[in-house]
Amino acid sequence: MSQVDFRRWVHATAALYRPVGRAAEYAARGKLAGDPIYRALLSPQLIPNGSRLLDLGCGRALLAAWLKTVGEDYDAGQWAECGERPPRLECYQGVELMFADAQCARMALGPEAAIVTGDMQTAEWDQADVVVMLDVLYFLEPASQERLLARVRQHLPPHGRLLLRVADASAGIGFWWTLLVDHVVAGWRGHRLARFHGRPLGDWITLLERLGFSCQTQPMSAGTLFENVLILARPNTQPDRH
Repeated sequence: MSQVDFRRWVHATAALYRPVGRAAEYAARGKLAGDPIYRALLSPQLIPNGSRLLDLGCGRALLAAWLKTVGEDYDAGQWAECGERPPRLECYQGVELMFADAQCARMALGPEAAIVTGDMQTAEWDQADVVVMLDVLYFLEPASQERLLARVRQHLPPHGRLLLRVADASAGIGFWWTLLVDHVVAGWRGHRLARFHGRPLGDWITLLERLGFSCQTQPMSAGTLFENVLILARPNTQPDRH
């Protein structure tokens, strides 16, 4: 992709949030422009074409808005540099605890995306091939993290995948900076102040493997001061030899 393409997508996606208000539009623009995860998730290697996508803790469903905008731009032949088509979803479902954020997502996306207002730990989910959790799992206590990940593992088909972005608690000051910024953002969006429950990256991998996933990791902090890592976790279909 070219920088010309990228800037156009950022502005077009942010404009979807204009009916909600200028603050929502500017927040979307800043997040898309500054967070490397959105470039990464345009890869069909992470989100295969035709996927049913479940976005847990979706916030304002920015990922759905981004994929919609970029996909429509590609189909219209607007790309300055032709590359691999971004993922085309079969369907999208987001689950968001905060009522205001869920309403913002509905206003931006309309009836094309199903947004459920509720706790991702207990809400009913549609069937999905890809489950996404970005920067949300450490809002839960360790035992709740494990229960939710076990539920995701049971929910996924053999070909499915979990895309989980976490802050690496072994990364020192970068981890604490990540938590500080997330505390500020969470407070601004109406979440009550709560203790975050991070883990070192190795502990996340150990937990996921114990729950039946095989994992690959990819740094996801380029151009930022954070220490985030994207974990691609697939159901492990190998027989247990123990």
